Amino acid sequence: MAHAAMASGPAATDNLVPDLPAHNLFEACPALVEAVRRTVGEQALPDLQAWGRRLGKPELFRLAAQVNRSGPVLHAYDRLGRRVDEIEFPPGWHEFLSLAFAQGMHGSAWTEPGPGAHALRAAHYLLHGQVEAGSLCPITMTSAAIPLLAREDWFADIQPLLASRAYDATDQPLSHKQGMMVGMGLTEKQGGTDLRRNRTRARAAEAGWFQLTGEKWFMSSPTSDAHLVLALDGERHSCFYVPRWGPDAQRNAIRVLRLKDKLGNRSNASAEVVFEQAWGRRVGEPGRGIATLIEMASYTRMDCVLGSTALLRQALVQAIHHARQRQVFGQVLIRQPLMQQLLADVALECEAAILLCIHLAQAFDAPDEASQFLRRLLTPAAKFRICKRVIEATAECMEVWGGNGYIEDGPMARLYREAPVNSIWEGSGNVMGLDVLRAAQRHPQAMEAFLTGLARAHDEPALRDGVAQLRALLALPPETLERHARRVADGLILLVQADLMWRHAPEWLARAFTDSRLAAGGSVLYGAGAVELPAGRLLARAWPD
Repeated sequence: MAHAAMASGPAATDNLVPDLPAHNLFEACPALVEAVRRTVGEQALPDLQAWGRRLGKPELFRLAAQVNRSGPVLHAYDRLGRRVDEIEFPPGWHEFLSLAFAQGMHGSAWTEPGPGAHALRAAHYLLHGQVEAGSLCPITMTSAAIPLLAREDWFADIQPLLASRAYDATDQPLSHKQGMMVGMGLTEKQGGTDLRRNRTRARAAEAGWFQLTGEKWFMSSPTSDAHLVLALDGERHSCFYVPRWGPDAQRNAIRVLRLKDKLGNRSNASAEVVFEQAWGRRVGEPGRGIATLIEMASYTRMDCVLGSTALLRQALVQAIHHARQRQVFGQVLIRQPLMQQLLADVALECEAAILLCIHLAQAFDAPDEASQFLRRLLTPAAKFRICKRVIEATAECMEVWGGNGYIEDGPMARLYREAPVNSIWEGSGNVMGLDVLRAAQRHPQAMEAFLTGLARAHDEPALRDGVAQLRALLALPPETLERHARRVADGLILLVQADLMWRHAPEWLARAFTDSRLAAGGSVLYGAGAVELPAGRLLARAWPD
């Protein structure tokens, strides 16, 4: 059984729905179980089953709500007036990071490489993100930094700490720590996405070290033991490794001005900081900082897709759980045709998103040129479509709860507030659309081969028609094509998801996706499509009763 029997009592009598019972997040999701079995192997299932059971405990859901209510607090000075720039988190925050570290989510795909390493990490990420999303940020940043740092001749000094599965929350020099985290500092207030406007400057100091002066409007995971920071190096931008403690074993001159008061992602800290001749070491080639950090962003964008899919899965489960027990107009919600159509539509979206996540993670596992092209093409496209569709889906699932969904006592308001962040961070929708065009235009032969493969893979007119429409868009003059960048990204991912459904999902699921998504152009509101979905089968698969 995926979960225990529903509790009875006053809540049921009053037509109020109790919280989710203890359940196994992994076993309750056939799409994820099947994808892991196919890409990683049977040997991965026991650990994921144990992980899903641990995450499905009600007390962990309550702890997630608590850390998001409390949030981090900045203490710029200690009681003696000394500048310390300490950020205090509730204890539950550290428990979630300890759980993630124990699973190797912060770096095992790089430090313990092997077949299916990224796909396995993706599965862990999809489970963790259903319970608490904010703690994924430092996990993502640390993992994305490792392949960049691994090229440096001094990487051996920190490699054991990055490979360690011991989460160490202490604020002290790395020589005294059991593990470490790495964050990122790119954005400045005058530039935002336009990184070439960044004004933070680095000047050579001694023994390969630089000193950085300037500010960052957003510093991700500010309590990390180091950050990768973009700064002017002469007349061009380079990437710098800026530790929290400098080479002199003194706290580095990074001043936290304030923590951002964010719409969602409240358990996690994001900060405005100033560098006052902070120590840093160059990472990568001089003057190639933007290219270096764009590579890092490709990894973090993958995690944006994973994080959004995790939110989608949890919102869907919460909505089905509610609809199975709430009575309206004398009938349980889940038995009402319109509610069935709505929830089935969201369930179909979730199934296709999970397939896409594991498929994309596999591309990060493979070193060949074809996989590298897929990463460049599909990562921004997936981030564009999945992250945006999840915003709408969480709103629909919250609406299933009615007014109770809008109250902070329950889980839906937090899921809804969390939903937009992955669409904004690491590049907004327009940036993703333009990145998709750039990948297609820079590699025209690879793009043509990819589209030809999609068109020929299945005897499906809708797939062939979709490929033809995409080709027609890509053939437009550049100044016209740019206006259609969102259509290209959206249509591309729909075709890939349909292809994956026909390859790996039951035939009835593939048919439902193809008919409801490709025929409708992918833009129909949830539950408003012309295709009658196999609601009973979809809902039974999405959340076994």
